[in-house]
Amino acid sequence: MEKKQSNGMEWLNQLVGEPYYLFHFLTFFSYFIVRSSASAVLSPDITQNLFYREIQAILAFSMIITYKMLAEETWEAFIADTLFFGKIFLIVLTLFLDFHLTLWYMVAFSVVYVLTQLPPYEGLGTSNKFTPLQLETTLTEGNTSRFWLVEFRASFSPGCRRASRCFAELSITYSTKNLSFGIVDLGLFPNAAERFGIPPGGSMGQLPTYILLENATEVTRFPEFDFETKPTPPITKKLLCRHFELDRHLVQYVNGK
Repeated sequence: MEKKQSNGMEWLNQLVGEPYYLFHFLTFFSYFIVRSSASAVLSPDITQNLFYREIQAILAFSMIITYKMLAEETWEAFIADTLFFGKIFLIVLTLFLDFHLTLWYMVAFSVVYVLTQLPPYEGLGTSNKFTPLQLETTLTEGNTSRFWLVEFRASFSPGCRRASRCFAELSITYSTKNLSFGIVDLGLFPNAAERFGIPPGGSMGQLPTYILLENATEVTRFPEFDFETKPTPPITKKLLCRHFELDRHLVQYVNGK
């Protein structure tokens, strides 16, 4: 019981303390105020039709969210998808009230998007945060891990925020004396992008970038250099595990190879 209360207070603190959650909550909540005020001036036919549309929207939204809950691997990705579809359904519903209201919500959501960002997962797992110089030094030292999987991220990238939990959780599962995990923040050290072949300024389609290095030599990366010629799938633990063959590395370590 105490644990549930603690978790409830934690989410409440995030709702109040994080502008991203607070502004979205206030914007969505404003619909109920507008809806209550509009009921007094709308005709019974329009009110009834709007009620049916709201029921349909709630059912469709619930089905989509249930699917996303099963499909998404991280809380950050689930919240981002939930808010995205919530905005779509809310904007569609306002079309039955007044198109001016629709425009107002479109502007409001645009302002929230510009002013706030999805809070990233703060945990590091067993990964290490590096400056570019620290990473170079670590890779060239002879007493470090043979393999390093390094995530190059930036706080301004929505993709990095959605995937922020994946790398930390993978590091907990797959860290060994043979394979270590590191993080470089390109928002703090943009010059590191050129050194590791990441487009200057951090192309949104190539962040985060993951590079597997063996004895300071690149083995493979994700996304590939030709990422612009094909769509990049959403970052998931399963995708990274398969691309970098993390299970094989773990089995080889266990078998002493």
